[in-house]
Amino acid sequence: MDDTRSADPCQAELTQADFREICENLYDGIHVTDGTGKILFINQAYTRTTGIRPEDLLGRRVCDVEKEGKLYKGSVTDTVLAKRTRINSVATIFPLNKEVLVTGTPVFDGDGNIKMVVTNTRDFPELKRLEQQLHTLTEERRKADEELAYLRQQQAGVKQMYYRSQSMRSVVELIHTVAPTDVTVLITGESGTGKELIANEIYQNSSRKGKPFIKVNCAAIPAELLESELFGYEEGAFTGARRSGKAGMFELANSGVILLDEIGDMPLPLQAKLLRVLQQREIMRIGGSRNIKLDLRVIASTNLDLQEEARQGRFREDLYYRLNVVPIELKPLRERKEDIPYLVDRFCEDFSKKYGKDTHISAAGLDLLQSYRWPGNIRELENLLERIVVTNPSGIITRDVVYAALNPDGGNSHLSSRTTGTLREQVAEFEREIILRAIEREGSLRKAAKALGVDHSTLVKKYQRLHPEPAEPSER
Repeated sequence: MDDTRSADPCQAELTQADFREICENLYDGIHVTDGTGKILFINQAYTRTTGIRPEDLLGRRVCDVEKEGKLYKGSVTDTVLAKRTRINSVATIFPLNKEVLVTGTPVFDGDGNIKMVVTNTRDFPELKRLEQQLHTLTEERRKADEELAYLRQQQAGVKQMYYRSQSMRSVVELIHTVAPTDVTVLITGESGTGKELIANEIYQNSSRKGKPFIKVNCAAIPAELLESELFGYEEGAFTGARRSGKAGMFELANSGVILLDEIGDMPLPLQAKLLRVLQQREIMRIGGSRNIKLDLRVIASTNLDLQEEARQGRFREDLYYRLNVVPIELKPLRERKEDIPYLVDRFCEDFSKKYGKDTHISAAGLDLLQSYRWPGNIRELENLLERIVVTNPSGIITRDVVYAALNPDGGNSHLSSRTTGTLREQVAEFEREIILRAIEREGSLRKAAKALGVDHSTLVKKYQRLHPEPAEPSER
């Protein structure tokens, strides 16, 4: 009768020669004994690792070799035979005066008796190399994690919010109410009012703090590139696409927060895709065939009136309502002038520390800053004060210094000093400037009163009308 199993290559059995050949090609040293501890086989790797030749071991019992004290000590064979389980240990190889890691494993027959003990021998230098490699990778991972945390912190922003106006108090109260949730927020306000700072504050007070925080300026990226930047693309999606494809901003923000800055400048075709992202919480890369699930929070900001943009057909109305779940409107600086003294003090302090200066602003200088309309809002105020702190040698920011900084070309279109109005209004404005300049020049109310030829009490009353006692500053 034919043996059909031998004709099937899939059923072919390995011969003893095959096993020997396999063992000779293993990287680890192999040391095999029978159930009594007699050495049956060692492979070439064992000799390479230990320097012990087959003729030194074969046919001898492990316990006798170890008792002799010439080749090795610390073998595991007898322990495996006694405990009937796998044993790990460190053995010492005398010919090479080194230590190796040995692992002995029992092999049982059908009756549960140990018929062989197979011992793997591995050189410690190799283990040390692998350990060092692991340590290096672990250290690189730690540094990468620290760098990532630092970059996320930088991305989230480190600036503080300085305010004392009631409108900003209300905004901050709303931030702390909605930040712990995942509700979509739409931040509106003129350029420079601090919309990004508000987004940072929401992120820092959310449960997603420490996760990705990706900011996309929809106005800064060309329309033809914005789709691939937001949604990513697969290999070969278009000419010039990376061979491996590219993850988009939404994928990078997954598990975290994405800020869509200047959302009002997003092209209409992309607005439809964004609406789907907000509704379905999934995207598809350009040229892709599978949907990618998203778990992220969306914050949008704009300096446009999106409701008016929707009426004009430049912004999708359904997208506007999807974004406008919680609206946060930031008033321009000219409508919250009570914030200006506090902002000025903080900026002067910050920039003095940064540039090693000791700079303070005079009352007249502050008064002029408050009379300015600030078309660039807080960003303009911050940049102006940084320039003044750096370039002003005296350390005192006077009214003339502020005036020169605000009017480098001699214009004064944004200053509110009266050149029109009733006679009473213009005289009051003129008197106000005379008093403030005198106080700044003389250095005190008493000296200014003497210079102007008025009683000290009279000047105090006039000054108090100009500068009523401010409320205590509000700071988070």
